[in-house]
Amino acid sequence: MPQPLPSHAPAVTPLKRPYTLSVVIPVYNEKATLQTLVERVLAVDLGADARKELILVDDGSTDGSREIAEALQDKHAGTVRACPQPHNQGKGAALRRGIAEATGDLVIIQDADLEYEPGEYPVLLAPILDGRADVVYGSRFLSGAHRVLYFWHSLGNTFFTTLSNMLTDLNLTDMETCYKVFRGEIIKSITIESDRFGFEPEVTAKLARLPGIRIYEVPISYNGRTYDEGKKINWKDGVAAVWWIGRFNLWK
Repeated sequence: MPQPLPSHAPAVTPLKRPYTLSVVIPVYNEKATLQTLVERVLAVDLGADARKELILVDDGSTDGSREIAEALQDKHAGTVRACPQPHNQGKGAALRRGIAEATGDLVIIQDADLEYEPGEYPVLLAPILDGRADVVYGSRFLSGAHRVLYFWHSLGNTFFTTLSNMLTDLNLTDMETCYKVFRGEIIKSITIESDRFGFEPEVTAKLARLPGIRIYEVPISYNGRTYDEGKKINWKDGVAAVWWIGRFNLWK
């Protein structure tokens, strides 16, 4: 069972207005979708009391994504920041860098492809803005629309979430979802160790051990990609997910 973390958990205070939302976007060879994704994020209306900062962490792309990120920084100076990694290190490492760079009151994780819809940010933010939650997971398995794709991926996600829930004593429906929103002080209090696709089970395990943290789930839509369309995760990452779940729940 999870062991308590040292007593360094952040004190949770009401969210002040106006607030800033940091959108952390790990990028690896997403030339085909990056510009469209950024424009969609910028177009999301969060209201007059909110501003956005977009942090594009290029993880050693070789297809021109890094140059696109730098051009977007120039075009949207003060709102978009390009933070290139020196070489490819993995999604977890890119998220670790992006979270460290974030200055917002709230932090949301956004993939650089078009599988997740930025227009759903208001739904994801609502439980925190209403004072009900400190962390929100967007679940692809509640009532949101989703593209019909791979059975074994769906079964794998269910297995990983169930295994994680058994060890964290949470009742999540989608631990592996990209869409996670955190109060800035909470996610910055967590040391992210995994470099590749271990971020999801790691952060879930560490959140579960923070005292008094309120976690909500909301339904989201999902437009998954095929491998021909650029999907990168594979069976090796599934095997690794089991190891990460065990490591961060049983051995920490």
